[in-house]
Amino acid sequence: MRFLNSFRLSMVAVLAANTLAATVHAERPNVLIAFADDWGRYASAYAKLEPGSANDILKTPNFDRLAAGGVLFTRAFVNSPSCTPCRSSLLSGQYFWRTGRGAILQGAIWDPSIPSFPLLLEDDGYVVGHTGKVWSPGTPANAPMGANRTGFNAEGHRFHNYSEGVSAAANPQQVHDELLREVRGNFRSFLNKRVEGKPFCYWWGPTNTHRQWVRGSGAKLWQINPDDLKGKMSAHLPDVPEVREDVADYLGEVQAFDAGLGALLNELEKTGEADNTLVIVSGDHGIPGMPAGKCNLYDLGTRVSLAVSWPDRIPAGRVVDDFVCLPDLAPTILEAAGLKVPAAMTGRSLMNVLTSKESGQVDVTRDFVVTGRERHVAGARTDRLPYPQRAIRTADYLYIRNFQPERWPMGTAPGFGASGETMPDAAALDSNTFAAFADMDASPTKTWLIQEGLKTSAYRSFFDAAFARRSGEELYDMKKDPDQVVNVASHVEYANAKTELAERLMSVLQDTLDPRVAEGTSMFDEPPFTDEPEPEAKNRKAPKVR
Repeated sequence: MRFLNSFRLSMVAVLAANTLAATVHAERPNVLIAFADDWGRYASAYAKLEPGSANDILKTPNFDRLAAGGVLFTRAFVNSPSCTPCRSSLLSGQYFWRTGRGAILQGAIWDPSIPSFPLLLEDDGYVVGHTGKVWSPGTPANAPMGANRTGFNAEGHRFHNYSEGVSAAANPQQVHDELLREVRGNFRSFLNKRVEGKPFCYWWGPTNTHRQWVRGSGAKLWQINPDDLKGKMSAHLPDVPEVREDVADYLGEVQAFDAGLGALLNELEKTGEADNTLVIVSGDHGIPGMPAGKCNLYDLGTRVSLAVSWPDRIPAGRVVDDFVCLPDLAPTILEAAGLKVPAAMTGRSLMNVLTSKESGQVDVTRDFVVTGRERHVAGARTDRLPYPQRAIRTADYLYIRNFQPERWPMGTAPGFGASGETMPDAAALDSNTFAAFADMDASPTKTWLIQEGLKTSAYRSFFDAAFARRSGEELYDMKKDPDQVVNVASHVEYANAKTELAERLMSVLQDTLDPRVAEGTSMFDEPPFTDEPEPEAKNRKAPKVR
């Protein structure tokens, strides 16, 4: 009888545990990720916090309302300002240099031995799917995004070319509405195929903010007046009409992304599951085709927008200043889903920050991020070698280590550095990223920098800052120079700060087995990382990377 009672008690305990486990499992959140290509830190929510920037003339009501319903992060950074290594680090929850050939753009191959949060979710019962770009250019068969690697594009994928489609339409409003229906329809087609009762993880990856886009579309489609950008752009950008128009067109694409985000959130509301959905909205690096932007470790290249909402768990209306690196999102999602975070992940879960009721600096240990890059475009330099950089960003400083300062940071160009400095003509520069300095996308700004910067002494400093060789160490005082224009690494008064930051950076690189440091030489300078790119990538004229 005593044994029977003991057995009954044991069964009650087991049943209670099973019931608790079932309850926890049932309450696991859905995960919705909107991740825009080449979208830096541009949203009207930031204008209210830091007036005086380009955000002043931007309107992103959907991002803003999501942030108001959750947490707006002010110091979010990518690990690498190039799409594939950034996405590799995000999906794996690790620094990009730990992801093998995922650390480069062209020729990237995903290593299936590296855990990725979508596959871990899928293995635990989540229904996983995506529309648009997730990992490398295109989404190859081995991409780490769940069983349905073909994506949900039944309603089309015209949104990627938003300004091209809408600008060419006889009725722009009609095409705009069609593109938003496309966003909703693709998401709905995913939801219709999910297994009832199972949580989902859906990724929307539009590429409309990646070049090329239609010149003048910012003003035409979104009434963004380029002249309103006077005095509001980064100090790295010449404040001239051509550049202001280029930035205005980019901001128009940001507003188009925001409109698509609104369509996605409205469709989520219709499911009745919005309160138990973890929504994450961000982008894979800064503005393309601009000096100091994409492919650079300055804030214009690495700092991004980030808002996170989960009404059931995350207190709303908070602005958080903790430093966040996007690899932190993988362990955050896994912890939210109740899964164990793999030991290989170097990212740190944000759940303690998200579930706090505090604003400002919540976790005092989150006082820096580390960023870096190796190879972007395979043939950017004639020797096919990368431009290895690592950096540490704190509230007070940005310190950059350029491991091979004798190499050209944005790549080589015909005639550059030679007598006369002959460059390709404007038509070639406007349309062909590979015509010169291929680590900067083709753009009107790039063309202007090359043509005007070389022949006009007043603008030569902009050209040199963008394309010329850089010193082995760079240091910027964030309080005096928030745009990071004046390198004070050689100034005696900054010697202690430089030494401290250099040591702190090297410690992180060594602890995380960065090949550039841990092995004394870099595998990134050898095949397969310096191999020829795929033919379609090599010959691409006006990249709109998918």
